Amino acid sequence: MEINLCGHRMKNPVIAASGTFGFGREYEDFYHPSLLGGISSKGLTLKPQKGNPGQRIHETPAGIMNSIGLQNPGVEEFIRTELTQMLSIDTLTLVNLGGHSIDDYMEGASRLEKTDAPVIELNISCPNVEKGGMAFGIQCIPAKEVVSAVRSVTKKTLIVKLSPNAENIAQMAAACEEAGADGISLVNTFQAMAVDVYKRKAVFERVTAGLSGPAIFPIALRMVHDAAKAVSIPVIGLGGIQQAEDAIAMIMAGATAVQVGTAQFMRPSLVPDLIEDMKRYKETQGIRSWGEIRGII
Repeated sequence: MEINLCGHRMKNPVIAASGTFGFGREYEDFYHPSLLGGISSKGLTLKPQKGNPGQRIHETPAGIMNSIGLQNPGVEEFIRTELTQMLSIDTLTLVNLGGHSIDDYMEGASRLEKTDAPVIELNISCPNVEKGGMAFGIQCIPAKEVVSAVRSVTKKTLIVKLSPNAENIAQMAAACEEAGADGISLVNTFQAMAVDVYKRKAVFERVTAGLSGPAIFPIALRMVHDAAKAVSIPVIGLGGIQQAEDAIAMIMAGATAVQVGTAQFMRPSLVPDLIEDMKRYKETQGIRSWGEIRGII
């Protein structure tokens, strides 16, 4: 089940997705997080954020919508109170880093550079306050600028998390590779909307929110396939994975590893079963390593 992700050994290809697993402690009542190949931390920003007001979660027929607003303790508090515990888990730690300006990203990455965190997962779906709120990850030039800037201040493994709202996901992936990314992960949530027809208003105070869950899986799979064909660096596939067959499909589409998120809210004990099912598939199909089927589509 082992894989190599950007030079890091992982016991299996399954990573807990950012924003769905906290800092690794929250699921200990269900299974030990060391079963995972990796854990991506809750999204961090340079300074603490309280998150969005009002309702933050809304169920949909095949997933959930969230408007959390990157509530987090900030990079320094994370380093002081959470990072050591995360690193003590026998699994690969990915620190998910967001920002609202290039300076934010650079300063956050500079502080993480001084720690033992092995991987930075750079979330470029954040609104760029310097450009009127449009996310860095929508157009190639702003994405390239922020990835290049972060690359200049850190030697850590840099994985860039792409927004599905990018104008062209293949071009975006290639731009991030050119700017110095060691890998990419995709997709983040899709922008969506819900209305309470009895209150005659949007469910979320900010009107739109991020959609995740099984509803987005076929689109995420297509985007992973497109991105993997456009780059030579490893790809982490995520978006709607809820069973072993989904994770394996992502690998066949070109992913080196996968991330699982929303499905854990529906069944917190899902991951151990998913990993065992992947192992069983590998054995019954006579597959010696995941590389044999990676990118065969």
